[in-house]
Amino acid sequence: MSKPSIPQGTRDFSPEEVRKRQYILHTLQDIFELYGFQPLETPSMENLVTLTGKYGEEGDRLIFKILNNGLHEKKEEDKAKLNAEWNNLLSKPYSTPVVTERALRYDLTIPFARYVVMHQNELAFPFRRYQMQPVWRADRPQKGRYREFWQCDADVVGSTSLINEAELLGIYQNAFDKLHIPVTIKINSRKLLAALAELCGMPEKMMDITIAMDKLDKIGWIGVAKELQERSISDDGIWQIEKVINVTGNNEQKLAAFADIMQHSASGMEGINELSKTLAYHKELLPPSDKDVKTGIEVDISLARGLNYYTGVIVEVVCAHPDVKMGSIGGGGRYDDLTGLFGLKGLSGVGVSFGIDRIYDVMEELKVFPEQLATGTAVMLVNFGGENEIYALHLLQKLRAAGIAAEIYPDAAKFDKQMKYANKRGIPYVMLPGDDERQKNMVSLKNFSTGEQQLLTPDECIRIIQSA
Repeated sequence: MSKPSIPQGTRDFSPEEVRKRQYILHTLQDIFELYGFQPLETPSMENLVTLTGKYGEEGDRLIFKILNNGLHEKKEEDKAKLNAEWNNLLSKPYSTPVVTERALRYDLTIPFARYVVMHQNELAFPFRRYQMQPVWRADRPQKGRYREFWQCDADVVGSTSLINEAELLGIYQNAFDKLHIPVTIKINSRKLLAALAELCGMPEKMMDITIAMDKLDKIGWIGVAKELQERSISDDGIWQIEKVINVTGNNEQKLAAFADIMQHSASGMEGINELSKTLAYHKELLPPSDKDVKTGIEVDISLARGLNYYTGVIVEVVCAHPDVKMGSIGGGGRYDDLTGLFGLKGLSGVGVSFGIDRIYDVMEELKVFPEQLATGTAVMLVNFGGENEIYALHLLQKLRAAGIAAEIYPDAAKFDKQMKYANKRGIPYVMLPGDDERQKNMVSLKNFSTGEQQLLTPDECIRIIQSA
């Protein structure tokens, strides 16, 4: 029998890892609720037609399709047709609705748009929702890139106000501050990218330019220029792109320089005005003490975010710690007519996403998880058996009633075995309810960190553990 394994690009999570992941999710959930967002969940799989054509050429290739099992085919002719399609599937790359009609969700935004359209008469707009669920992509696994991973989204749909963009920037800053991750939040506008394509004299090549520019951090300007050439961008167009990318200075200086370069482009000026207004709103939302300090938000003309549905302001978050090599850990933007893909026109939205798995990896690398997350149990009671076991059970109930996570070793095993278990679990306290303790209605409390052991009343033990 072969050794058991799991699919490439997926992972098991140990109890310790799950606790750390829950810490991230609970931190984000508290922030979303603070900002007035409501929770939402959608199915793991969607109809294939819901997903295809929404993520660009590269995204469509990464959608995990689900093969029909044929069990729902009741007619003999349908079964025969399915068998014929299977034979074709085995002999060449082939896909028809008979073979696959469903797919695992690629992200949470398209399912959210589908949900809004289906439930539009039940919702109060603007609708503010957050969603934390796994997604799947048929990508090549590597550091920080998995085939199954969690996303955590916050979106506002039904409003064009740039206050929404500013608040989402605040959510990012609030969240990464609480998670102790130093970040740079990059911000751009798809309208500037459209204007850049106009400057190149090739507005129809916007997506080609966007896809190439999105790789600037990975392959550098020389690599981007080569790809632009391969995508038939003229030498003059490549020069125009390089000129814009080389603009430096603070956000105000960059936007002023872009305005000078793009002054004859209506879309370019609109994008610049949107970025300026978003940053101004964001500044007003900062605490008074932070209004004059560097916010960590950086206008970056090379930011492209290669998803077809973005139309306005776009955002991406990267870890700013020099020792951490990781791609984006968050991103999002404005989508003016995403629900129009499903028949509901004119409903604008904006949202951001947190890459939970990458955030976890960054926090592990920076060692910023709270130490107490390693174990959920604060105290273990040693089981001495007999009447002491009954006494220990009464103490266990008292601890839990006081809100202390506690457990008893279930067997009256050797003392060393029980202590080794507590030590391996990283449980900080051990209670020793032996004969002497039971007769005095006391208990010995051992602190594993200091090695100190005290004879105390149960109430004194509770106070010490609660104050730790």
